[in-house]
Amino acid sequence: MNNFTYERLHNNLQCLKLDTIEEILDNYLELAAKDSKTTMEVLDHLLEQERKHRDAAAINRRMKSAVFPVKKTLEEFDFEFQPSVDKTVIKDLSTLRFVHNTENIVLLGPPGVGKSHLAVALGMEAVKAGFSVYFVNAGNLIERLKKANREGVFEKKMRDFTKYKLLIIDEMGYLPFDEEGAHCLFQLISKRYEKSSTIFTSNKSYGEWGEIFQDHVIAAAVLDRILHHCTTINIKGESYRLKERKRQGIKTVIPYT
Repeated sequence: MNNFTYERLHNNLQCLKLDTIEEILDNYLELAAKDSKTTMEVLDHLLEQERKHRDAAAINRRMKSAVFPVKKTLEEFDFEFQPSVDKTVIKDLSTLRFVHNTENIVLLGPPGVGKSHLAVALGMEAVKAGFSVYFVNAGNLIERLKKANREGVFEKKMRDFTKYKLLIIDEMGYLPFDEEGAHCLFQLISKRYEKSSTIFTSNKSYGEWGEIFQDHVIAAAVLDRILHHCTTINIKGESYRLKERKRQGIKTVIPYT
């Protein structure tokens, strides 16, 4: 290979943004010559490395965009500690068929039982599979929607939240919504209905959602849309955090009310 050909090759790789190939080309061509690799084998290896690098970079971008509060995996979930969680159901959900079918998931249970862990873990599986995902706390979501409503950019904010194939709304019910917030969330759920998937976590049973929205009519309308295509996972177990405190021999003091 003469200098002109060599320089043109690297220049073309830069122009085509084949950065990984450009980076590994020289060393790999030397190794390929020693191992008598065919042209087909050389091209196959170089293009495969470029693809793998791009896939990894895309996953990294989607992970950052999802803004998960922590990184959790399904492998880390302690099914033995939470026997009320059906491992078969979670395994089926991990196929992400629910995202393809624009179905929802609702994880119910008291604080600390692993609802957010499962929500994040399924979200991370979706990211790896190429889906756009966004994680948001319910209270934070409501405040952002209300702010957009007051500033006259509600529709734009709605488009921002409806573009994700999977939206994870965490901690529904920890704080009740006011009338404006309830209507804003209702509109978001209506916009996503049968178009995209949403995972909800909540410490309240469905019968208590009227308290969350402070309006039983809106709560019923919201639940009607959520539950039409939905898997509900009701976790009845002890808190992981209390388990850890017990393991460390720390007593939990419950204050008088």
